[in-house]
Amino acid sequence: MAHVTDSIEVERPRQVVYDQWTQFEAFPRFMEGVVSVEQLDDTHLHWVADVGGRTKEWDAEIREQRPSEVIAWASLSGAQNDGRVTFETLDGNRTRVTLDMDVEPEGAVESAGTAVGLLERRIHGDLERFRDFIEQREAATGAWRGSVNRTS
Repeated sequence: MAHVTDSIEVERPRQVVYDQWTQFEAFPRFMEGVVSVEQLDDTHLHWVADVGGRTKEWDAEIREQRPSEVIAWASLSGAQNDGRVTFETLDGNRTRVTLDMDVEPEGAVESAGTAVGLLERRIHGDLERFRDFIEQREAATGAWRGSVNRTS
């Protein structure tokens, strides 16, 4: 199991940053290797990604969501891919986004990539591209302000 924690500061108010993060179907625009994310309902997502030249698909469930504060998820199929992203106001126009993930590499290629820091670099790059994506806009491309609180 690989655990990764990373954060980035974004020059946008917390609500705008959070609202953009809730637009899961836009993730391929800034997440390397993500081919598509389909939001099936308020709490279920279907992911397709290219990982090491292999197409991987999995389903995930949002387990906790508090507007402008946190989104946490757990994979329901495929390799374990669980995480939590939090949003913290630094001042009126700056937000810290912190991403914590637990990922189970599958096979020798993914395990080797994880061992040499590929997962950490990919996540950091995704956060940088997310920052650039939202900072180029005056507003989020959409928003979902609902709350979720599910126990395992």
